[in-house]
Amino acid sequence: MVSTITSYYYDIKQYGAIGDGATINTKAITRAIEACVSNGGGTVYVPAGRFVTGAIILQSNVHLHLEAGATLAFCHDVNEYPVVRSRWEGVKREVYASCIYAEHAENIAVTGYGTLDGQGRFWWELFRNKENKYPRPKLVSFDTCKHITISGVKMVDSPSWTVNPICCEDITVHNITIVNPSDSPNTDGIDPESCRNVRISDCHIDVGDDCIAIKAGTEDTAERIACENITITNCTMIHGHGGVVLGSEMSGDIRNVTVSNCVFEGTDRGIRLKSRRGRGGVVEDIRVNNIVMKNVICPFIANLYYFCGPRGKEKYVWDKNPYPITEETPSFRRIHFSNITAREVHAAAGFLYGLAEKYVEDVTFSQVSVAMAEDAKPGMPAMMSELEPMQQRGFYCGNVANIEFRQVTVSNHQGPAFYVENGRDIEFHQCKAKQAKTDDMLIELKNVTVSKGE
Repeated sequence: MVSTITSYYYDIKQYGAIGDGATINTKAITRAIEACVSNGGGTVYVPAGRFVTGAIILQSNVHLHLEAGATLAFCHDVNEYPVVRSRWEGVKREVYASCIYAEHAENIAVTGYGTLDGQGRFWWELFRNKENKYPRPKLVSFDTCKHITISGVKMVDSPSWTVNPICCEDITVHNITIVNPSDSPNTDGIDPESCRNVRISDCHIDVGDDCIAIKAGTEDTAERIACENITITNCTMIHGHGGVVLGSEMSGDIRNVTVSNCVFEGTDRGIRLKSRRGRGGVVEDIRVNNIVMKNVICPFIANLYYFCGPRGKEKYVWDKNPYPITEETPSFRRIHFSNITAREVHAAAGFLYGLAEKYVEDVTFSQVSVAMAEDAKPGMPAMMSELEPMQQRGFYCGNVANIEFRQVTVSNHQGPAFYVENGRDIEFHQCKAKQAKTDDMLIELKNVTVSKGE
C-alpha cells in the first residue's frame, strides 16, 4: 500500500498546470509525473482549482493526490486519449485510454479530498449516436498492476465504468463517492475484473448501471483469470441495476467473496448472479451478511439463463432442455445469505434458476425477511427468455439442489411464499408467511425429489 506521506511532492502548477477550468493541462501533468518517476517516486499534487486534462497515465511509485477544492475535469478532445490495448467487456481490444490509467505498474495511488469529473455526457452522446471510433474511456482503470490504493476522492459523470481494475492484485478502494446520473449508459461504479485480493469499504455509489460488479472475462477472453478474494463492506448503494453483481462475465471463475454491512436503496436488484451456457466458469464460496435493502425489484437473483449480450438470444442459451456438461457450462454453488432485511420489494422475494443440466446448488438463506411493496409494480426479476413479469411473488426457484431456508419470512405476497420446481434436497426450518394476499400454501413443490423441514 502506498503511504499518503512521501518524501517528494510534485505540484502540477510548478510544471505549468493552470486551474482556470479552460486550459488543457495534459502535458503539464505528464511532466510532473515524469519528474516524480525520475526521482524514484513520490506524490504528484493537485492543488485547489479546476484543471482540465486528457488521459493521465500513472507509473510505478506515483501517488496522485487531490487537495480539497481540486478538480481534474477530463476534456472532450478524443485526441487527448491515446489508444491502448485493454479489456472492454471482458475482451482485449483497442480502446481509448481511461481518464486515469496505468498498465504493468506497482505501488500506485489516487487519493485526497478532490473530485474526478469525467464530463461523461460528451461520451454518452457519442455512444448513443454510435459515433465513437473506439470504446469510451473509463474514469479510473489499471491493467495488470499491483498494490493499488484509491481513497477519499469523489468521482462524477464517468464516461463509462467508473473504477475498473483489470488483472490486478492487492487493491484497496476506500471511502470514495461515485455519482453518475441514473440514466447514464454503462456507468458502473466499481468493477474488479479478473483481480485478486480486493478490499472495497466505506463507499457511496449512485450510478446508472451496476453499483459493484465482479467480473472474470467472457467466453471470448483469451486468458481465463479468476476474480477472487474480494471483500465488500460498509457501503451504501443507490439506484443502479444491481447492488452487488457477479457476472455475467465470469468465464475465469469468481470465488471467495464476502459482502457485509451494506445498504441498497432503489438498486433494481440486490445481490445478482448471472451467466449462461457458453461462458463456462464457476461462481463459488460467496457470503452475504448484514444487508438492508429498500425498493428493489428482487433482492436475490441467481440466473444461469441470462440472455443479454452477444449470442444471448441463441437457442443454446435459452433452451430449457438439458445439454451435455462441458467446459462451456457455468456453475453457481456454495452461496450463503444471512441477516438480511428487504422492504418495498416489487417482483419477487428471490429468484434462483439453474440450468436443466447444472442446478444452482448449496445455497442457504438464514434470518432473512422480505416484505413486498403495497404499490408493487410488475417487473422482471431476471433477464431470461420465457419469463413473464412478476408482482409480489415469494421465492421462485427452479433447477436447484441443496437449498436451505432457515428463519425466512415473506410478507405481503401473492401466491406461495416459497415455490420450487425441479429440485432436490430442499429444506425449510421455521419459515413464515405474513399478511399474504392470497390463500395459497406456504410452500409449493413441483418435481422435487427430497425435501424436509420443521
